[in-house]
Amino acid sequence: MSRYRLIPSPAQVTVLRDHCAHARYVWNLAVEQQAHWRPGREGAPGYLEQCRQLTAARAEHNWLRLGSQMVQQQALRDFARAMAVFFDPGNPAGRPSWRKAGRNEGFRIVALKPGQVRRLSRNTGELWVPKVGWVRFRWSRAVPADVRSFRVTLDRAGRWHVAFAAIPSPVPAPGNGQAVGIDRGVAVSAALSTGDRLRVPGLTWREQARLRRLERKLSRTRRGSARCGQVRLGIAQLKARETDRRKDWVEKKTTDIARRFDLIKVEDLRIMNMTRSAKGNQDEPGRNVRQKSGLNRGILRSGWGLLVRRLEEKAPGRVVKVNAAFTSQRCSACGHVDRRSRKSQARFVCTACGYACHADVNAAINIAAGHAVTARGGFRGAGPVNREPQLLPLLQRGVTSWNPPPF
Repeated sequence: MSRYRLIPSPAQVTVLRDHCAHARYVWNLAVEQQAHWRPGREGAPGYLEQCRQLTAARAEHNWLRLGSQMVQQQALRDFARAMAVFFDPGNPAGRPSWRKAGRNEGFRIVALKPGQVRRLSRNTGELWVPKVGWVRFRWSRAVPADVRSFRVTLDRAGRWHVAFAAIPSPVPAPGNGQAVGIDRGVAVSAALSTGDRLRVPGLTWREQARLRRLERKLSRTRRGSARCGQVRLGIAQLKARETDRRKDWVEKKTTDIARRFDLIKVEDLRIMNMTRSAKGNQDEPGRNVRQKSGLNRGILRSGWGLLVRRLEEKAPGRVVKVNAAFTSQRCSACGHVDRRSRKSQARFVCTACGYACHADVNAAINIAAGHAVTARGGFRGAGPVNREPQLLPLLQRGVTSWNPPPF
């Protein structure tokens, strides 16, 4: 998807909001019909039957008839496609759910004809939207050739965007035969086996202080009031700024990694399970709920899933997922596995050979070498079960001892 910032006029904003409301309304009607269907009963209506029902609804309701039929029918087509993907056993997508006002604002237009996207100046272009007319957008880069559909969205910060459906070409491999391992963390978002430590840029300390003030102010406002809406908009703008910085960082770093290495190895992590809430239920309440919530926010803020997904899209066939077991406890020099070697979040000192380096870089080296599971049978009691240290790599390097660097 190639995304651009829309610059609609106030009159155009009103029509665009109506398009979003109509698409959301039609989508939710389709979700409701599917929710009432049960096995053994008459099947839920398909796309063609829903289109006939939409025609009858447009004839009965004037507010729906004033909207774009293309937008409303495309919402039904998107729902039918989402249901087909849901029933596909090889796809992990979930069942289509309800769309909420203020959160899922957008609509899609297909059958884009030549000439409906044009460039006005160096930084400005125009797009033809049904019932709206020509809407300007920021020409930040060239529009992909031969695009046939686009999607208009409104985020919670009040910004309009248009995304043209186009599949970009993958990043070519450098052909140098080099492999890299990537260890993902919270303090260090991504550590490479080359020693590079990458951190996601977030909000500055001034922006964080302002965000805390706005959140305290929001707790004192009356829900639904104009003041509450203004405070919510300010919070959404700050969080959108943080999201934009994270996405920009991911795009730049993934492109750089795909250009530098032929093979990219990452941990096979179940991020959804790792970020699951620990609050439990009334019968079995969780422990350290607040600490776990902070860890979940840190994981999601680091963009673990987005980083790997963009790598797989930019370097298809060159990304390998490695089992993450014991990668942070294994010494990348001698192969000794011991939980006590991990002195802190950032410091790793092997208890067998004394090798010391940054803990995340040590794990990334293990991932690059493919050493995922090195302990036999896991842990027994308080101490780990280790295999014999491999001293041959040490002798080949000509290293007999290490002095742990300060961290």
